[in-house]
Amino acid sequence: MLFGDNTMASLENVSYGKIKRRKKTAASERAFNVFLYAFFIIFAVVTIYPVFNTLAYSLSDGMDAIRGHIWFFPRVWSLESYRSLLFEREIIRNAALTTVARTLIGTAAGLAANTLLAFIISRKRFSFKSGLSLFWLITIYAQGGLVTTLNLYRKLHLTQSFWVYIIPCLISGLYVLVIRTYMKGIPDSLEEAAQLEGAGYMRIFWSIISPVCKPVYAAIALFIATSQWNAWFDALVYNKFSPKYTTLQYELMKYLTQVAVADQPGTVTAYPVTPYKITPLTLRSALAVLSMLPLIIIYPFLQRYFVSGITVRGIKD
Repeated sequence: MLFGDNTMASLENVSYGKIKRRKKTAASERAFNVFLYAFFIIFAVVTIYPVFNTLAYSLSDGMDAIRGHIWFFPRVWSLESYRSLLFEREIIRNAALTTVARTLIGTAAGLAANTLLAFIISRKRFSFKSGLSLFWLITIYAQGGLVTTLNLYRKLHLTQSFWVYIIPCLISGLYVLVIRTYMKGIPDSLEEAAQLEGAGYMRIFWSIISPVCKPVYAAIALFIATSQWNAWFDALVYNKFSPKYTTLQYELMKYLTQVAVADQPGTVTAYPVTPYKITPLTLRSALAVLSMLPLIIIYPFLQRYFVSGITVRGIKD
């Protein structure tokens, strides 16, 4: 009975105006949530629609695609564009192999180089950590320029070779600083305990630091892989007119520049099309789908590392 009296007394102390204000607040929060959900749904549709539309055109019959008005699904299904790219065009196969090779090798080598350098400058006992950190910070904002870089690569015999895709991209100042900051957030007690057990720096890096840094490793690896896969400008500048070292994105760029003149009589292009089966539109769409498909497959598996990998930890004293 006493509990019931206290409850009634507390309810009496709540004024009608406060209850009304709480109801208005709850209603405004619900309205805001509805607006927020609607906004993100529209944003997702606007973002995803170009991918589905490109996929629909790539799977469409060439003559039917000319009619247009294809949204999410083809009206007449056809795989001729993919067959033409994968089985009839040797340059596309070479470009795909080069792109896959540079992505795998570049990601593995770049991640190893950046993590090792970040580990070195994150050690408190390293005398030149401040100077090297400033040096890598400067490289983020200041660059040598295209002409100077091209002349340097020529003197190093990197042009007209596969290694121009790998060696210049081994170290990135931004990646080094991000990994270094993440490593400095790891408690020093872990390293000190390992040193008391007789562990060296390589043992500490491999057994103590690296398992904790898996999130930032995964995020940086995805950034490097995306950069390597989408790169085309280096193929244009450093390996120009070299079919042996061409890349998939470079071939896509070349084809996009030829679409406007592909139908003009007497025009000779690198990607002639077969009448009635494929058209420049369907061939371009198929090439675009092939170029972005691996990243679409890999990204969901590494997405969970983004929040913990990109969030920079504070320095603990």
